[in-house]
Formats: sequence, C-alpha cells, structure tokens
Amino acid sequence: MSEKENSYIPHKRRLLKSFDKSIERGEQTLIDYYGIERASSLINEARREYEIIIPRIPFIGHRSPFLLFLLPASRYLAIYIILRKNKIGFEEASHIISLMNQSEWNAIPFFLRRIIRLIWFSPLFEKRLKKRAKESQKRKYPDGYVLNFIEGDGRSFDYGIDYTECTACKFLKQQGAVELAPLMCSFDKSASEILGWGLTRTMTLANGDEKCDFRFKKGGKTNITP
Repeated sequence: MSEKENSYIPHKRRLLKSFDKSIERGEQTLIDYYGIERASSLINEARREYEIIIPRIPFIGHRSPFLLFLLPASRYLAIYIILRKNKIGFEEASHIISLMNQSEWNAIPFFLRRIIRLIWFSPLFEKRLKKRAKESQKRKYPDGYVLNFIEGDGRSFDYGIDYTECTACKFLKQQGAVELAPLMCSFDKSASEILGWGLTRTMTLANGDEKCDFRFKKGGKTNITP
C-alpha cells in the first residue's frame, strides 16, 4: 500500500467539507468574541492549517468508526493552533473551542439523537463493539485505538469500554498540543447528556491514567470525572 493510500490525503476534499460544516455551526462563537471581520480571518487561517494537518492524521483505516472521535480532534487542533498563533491564551482558546463543540452537539436533531440512543444500547451494537475490541488488540495500525469490552454488571452499567491506547491523545502529543487532550475528553460530557449515553467515567489517558474507563447506562445520569 502506498503512502498516499495509507493516509487520508485521498479524502482531503471531503474532510475540508466536514471542516467547513463544523466551523459553520460554531462560527457565531468566534463572531461574538472577535467580531465578523476577525472571525472570518481566523476561520480562513484555520482552514489552511487544516489542509496542512490532514496528511499528518494517523491512519486507522478508511472506514473506522473511531474516526468519529479522531477527525473532530484534528479539526479542533487546527482551530487551536490558529488561536494560539494569534496570541490568544490557552484558557480563552479552550473556552472558545468548548463553546464551538457544544454548538455542534446542539445542532443534532432530536429525532437523530433518539435513533443514536436506540442504536447505542442495541444488542447488535454491543456485538460489534466486542468485535472491534478484539480487532484492536491485534494493533493493525501502529497509532490506532486499543480497547477492551467490559460486560455490564446488570445494575450500575449496561456495558463498558476501557481504552488503553488513544489515537487522538497520541496525535495531539505528536503535534505539540498534548495540553489539548484533556479538553477533547471533556466533550464526552456533552455527548452523553445530549445522546443519552448515561456515561460514567472516572479516569482518562489524557490525564495520565492507565486507561479511559467508559461505563454506559441506558437512562442513567452522566457522571464524568475529571
């Protein structure tokens, strides 16, 4: 397989389109903070930065479901880099990205949220997760996610996932933005609340723990620390 085939370069046009849609949902945050003119400039700079980032995104397969986590992290990395290049402090940049992320979750239609919730707790979905977990142990992709499926205890959670290696964390570290990883993890709270995951999580790789311990409970409350 050639270097090009072993990357997301062939999908550059589609990835840039996804970037544009993501920015569109969150651009009001930039406008509120910096005005239309500066916001527009920041967006254009971030898009150019994302073009540079695309060839660097760790390859984990063309149809991996884990791209749902990795690609947003790569988009926010581009935004973060540009905000920092424009002398915007870490705290402010983090807050802006958090608000932009919340806008993306809020944009998901209610009917789609319900469908995702139903799928998330379906027997078929659990079966596929078990398969993905076993496949991840083979480490086909050097920077891929590695996880273990955890059977539910019939009381406090329906099923769980322990991530022992995280592609997004490794990627951010490689790009000199390891400080951004905990922020990416914090977005799981919004995801759980909006999609009805009933997620409990007590540790993350981004914070130096040995794993990320995701526990899902249908109809449960979100309880994430840190």
